[in-house]
Amino acid sequence: MLIGIVGKPSCGKSTFFKAITLADVAIASYPFTTIKPNSGVGHVSVDCPDKDFGTQCHPRMGFCRNHTRFVPVQVIDVAGLVPGAHEGKGMGNQFLDDLRQADVLIHIIDASGSINEKGEPVPALSYDPANDIRFLEEELDLWYLGLIEKGWERFARAMNQEKPQLHKAVAKQLSGLGVTEPMMEIVIEKLGLPEDIMKWGHSTLRAIATDLRKMTKPMVIACNKIDVPGAEKNFERLKQEFSHLVLLPCSAESELALREAAKHGLIDYLPGEPSFTIIDNGKLNEKQKKGLEFMRINILDKLKSTGVQQVMNTAVFDVLKYVAIFPGGVAKLADSEGRVMPDCFLMPPKTTALDFAFRLHTDFGKYFIRALDVRTKKPVGKDYVLHNRDVIEIVSGK
Repeated sequence: MLIGIVGKPSCGKSTFFKAITLADVAIASYPFTTIKPNSGVGHVSVDCPDKDFGTQCHPRMGFCRNHTRFVPVQVIDVAGLVPGAHEGKGMGNQFLDDLRQADVLIHIIDASGSINEKGEPVPALSYDPANDIRFLEEELDLWYLGLIEKGWERFARAMNQEKPQLHKAVAKQLSGLGVTEPMMEIVIEKLGLPEDIMKWGHSTLRAIATDLRKMTKPMVIACNKIDVPGAEKNFERLKQEFSHLVLLPCSAESELALREAAKHGLIDYLPGEPSFTIIDNGKLNEKQKKGLEFMRINILDKLKSTGVQQVMNTAVFDVLKYVAIFPGGVAKLADSEGRVMPDCFLMPPKTTALDFAFRLHTDFGKYFIRALDVRTKKPVGKDYVLHNRDVIEIVSGK
């Protein structure tokens, strides 16, 4: 799984990326701070099943604190987007190419309206961030359209002669965008497309591009800089205007400051939590104390978090609808090295017990006998659809 962090220059993309990865990236208030994509590891959080068994897990990857498991996910922060990116303006070509493999997009916008369409600073509330949401969708749609139209006439003529099943042929043609046969079947039915592919004109291809983009690049809108006066009103307005999208408020700058303070042992803070605890007040200077108090009052007390971890969780669990599955044993939760529930796998929706067996090892799937729900100790069949936080033991013949 790959999460793409997108948005125009200077909206807080790189700050958001650094907050979730603590990677060393350039952050500055001018366009195109990010020239090449930054790649790193962030985390999504899930209630750890270890508490259901009265034990403490020992993650092989990620970490677990207070029975909250943080599972690593790959994240990419791409160059800032400006209008005309699909035509190569700004860092457009690189931006769009970097997004090809992303499974879900987190679009960072400046909810305070203090950055114009070019990524230049302007007075707060003087720019409408709704424009950013509209133009990103437009740029992505036009990018998809360009990729679809490339070589389309030759493809359409061949299809018109061979008369194959349209949804299979078109899905194969667009497989580089992550388009599947079921997706194409849905689009053809939704748009009522004629069987004669030669009648699919520019407007039809544009509609196809939009629908496929929504399916293959689902999106969460992270309304950043929510602590700036007036930004909350903008956020409420945006939620009404874009009710078909998922919008969440956040303050990437606050999250980064809290994680850095925790990293240096100044505070005890768990990402996604509504509060923090100062470890040693004597280690903080007055500026730091005021900064922490500002974040406590203006961010955590109001939003119950900085919103950053919630954005990550929403992208993976609510938008992609992935589930966190833990391998375990009915007789023993620990592995051969004594680590309790060391692994957690993020699996796509409708994952079956057999799918999970293959994910663990090809032989487990090939010689699958049954799976066991470790909580209930009851066997489940190969077609059993797994649920979030399931702890599963796979029994195989080899």
